[in-house]
Formats: sequence, C-alpha cells, structure tokens
Amino acid sequence: MEYISYEEFSKLDIRVAKIIHAERIVGYKKIVKARVDLGYEERELVVGGAEYYKPEDLIDKIVIMLVNLKPRKIAGIESQGMLLAADVNDKPIWLTVDGDVPLGSKIK
Repeated sequence: MEYISYEEFSKLDIRVAKIIHAERIVGYKKIVKARVDLGYEERELVVGGAEYYKPEDLIDKIVIMLVNLKPRKIAGIESQGMLLAADVNDKPIWLTVDGDVPLGSKIK
C-alpha cells in the first residue's frame, strides 16, 4: 500500500449524486452512459458494470462521485467524473449514503 498525505486527499472533490438517466451505448457491453444530478448541476458519465446492471436499475440510485476528475472521452462520450464503488469479484457495488443527504453534499 502506498500512503498519500492529507493534502493530497483534500484535493479530491467527492460528493453525493443521483443517477437520473442511464442508457446502453451501442457496441459496448460493459459500460453505459449516465446522467447524474449533483444538486447544483448535471453531468454525463460513462459508468462500468453494464454486464451486471440494466440501465433502468441504476436510475434514482444515490451514489458517491468523484467530481473533479479530469474529463475523459470514453466510447465517444466525455465522462465528467467517476462513481465510486467497492469491487467485489470485478462487480461494482456502488457506494452510497445512509439517510437523507442532500445532493451535492461534500464527502470528507
């Protein structure tokens, strides 16, 4: 394990988001295109795990998102962040919060 400093960790902007739309990407079996609501803006993402989840199963999930990850083109789509998940035998289990937490709340 490689340690990072608190200063490095504090650069991560991690927030609560809600998946409001998800759809298959033609020609891809492991990723979907999703739209998330951060409470103060919406963003598009490319999300893995499509071999385990139907797009409609993702809609309305409250998830944890790294919002200040540099945007990257994946399958021709600009992915504007990353959802955080536990990796269980290569299956993503999306991280979420317990209780009523406003969208956009910062994770510290």
